[in-house]
Amino acid sequence: MEKDEAMIELINVSKSFTLHNQGSAVIPVMKGASLRVKPGECVALTGASGAGKSTLMRVIYGNYLAASGQVLVGELDVARAEPREILTLRRETLGYVSQFLRVVPRVPTLEVVAEPLLAVGADKQAALAKASGLLRRLNIPERLWTLSPTTFSGGEQQRVNIARGFARDYPAILLDEPTASLDARNRETVLSLIEEAKGRGAAIVGIFHDVEARERVCDREINVSEFTPGMAA
Repeated sequence: MEKDEAMIELINVSKSFTLHNQGSAVIPVMKGASLRVKPGECVALTGASGAGKSTLMRVIYGNYLAASGQVLVGELDVARAEPREILTLRRETLGYVSQFLRVVPRVPTLEVVAEPLLAVGADKQAALAKASGLLRRLNIPERLWTLSPTTFSGGEQQRVNIARGFARDYPAILLDEPTASLDARNRETVLSLIEEAKGRGAAIVGIFHDVEARERVCDREINVSEFTPGMAA
């Protein structure tokens, strides 16, 4: 992909929710959302609470279906893609670091982090080595690597989730509050991981309430309130 081409692009996207338990009332939550993110660029989503930052991320990831418009990640329009195409996109192209770790119980932490690499056929030993390096960087004690992360503290689970999200060199990454609740040492590691991902050409969209982190790693901001019906920017 050329440097000037968008890796992530939204064109006039709208989204609404239907409240089936309230007479099928339709609530518009987003209208006319448009953005472009090029390889090597990090764009922060800003705006008041309830403006739709998380909704927009979920539309890009395919958790929410856009009512209209185009949601392009690479050459795939997520708004019109088949479920199998979205699964392939998530496996090969689009990483997502959410605030919460969701994994199968009893799977060891080392394998949880290595899974995105193993899913695309990477050599197992190389995948485990990459996972080990990330866990060390994020200060997860080696004695915990054979345990399921479902038993860990919230902060440890967050760091495992970050390690898993950066295990593969995804061309596009979504980040939902990646530095929230981290101490200074681990926060620095996460910011370095983001900078390294940008350096290799990843296109990143993120929510950063940490203003200093946003100013350090983000190239520009998009105020999502501009796309929210009835909400002033």
